[in-house]
Amino acid sequence: MRLINKIYYRFRYFLSSRFPRTYGFCDSRKSIVKFIIAGSLAAAVDLIFLFIFHGLLKLAIVPSTTLAYILSLLVSFTLQKFWTFRNHNREKMFGQLGLYILNTFLGLYLNGLFMYHLVAGFHIWYILAQVMVNLVIGLWNFFIYKFIIFRNN
Repeated sequence: MRLINKIYYRFRYFLSSRFPRTYGFCDSRKSIVKFIIAGSLAAAVDLIFLFIFHGLLKLAIVPSTTLAYILSLLVSFTLQKFWTFRNHNREKMFGQLGLYILNTFLGLYLNGLFMYHLVAGFHIWYILAQVMVNLVIGLWNFFIYKFIIFRNN
């Protein structure tokens, strides 16, 4: 977590000194910016470990994607809990992880449902449809994390 904070504060300093208006905009929306950064890092972990497991270690694709996904889910949970939403309560951590995983499965279901309707029903190009669905599910996740899973009492 210290490394991420160090990089984050260096980036903040760079942004504030070179682009003060952009910095002001981002600083007032800090939790959204951190949410996006944490999600991007989790996605990078997923891709890196998929490459390691399947590309380098030659594991089958299904176990490789499963292991990479589990690692990225744990990275995402940790970053969202402790860094993005600053929820340091360790007593409720396993309950929060359960809700987080449940929300992940709900997101997976909604992703399939929305993609089916957008692509098959509305004939939207599948890449554009996935971008649209990712934005909706990302917004959903932000509010679920902020106000339900990681809310600070």
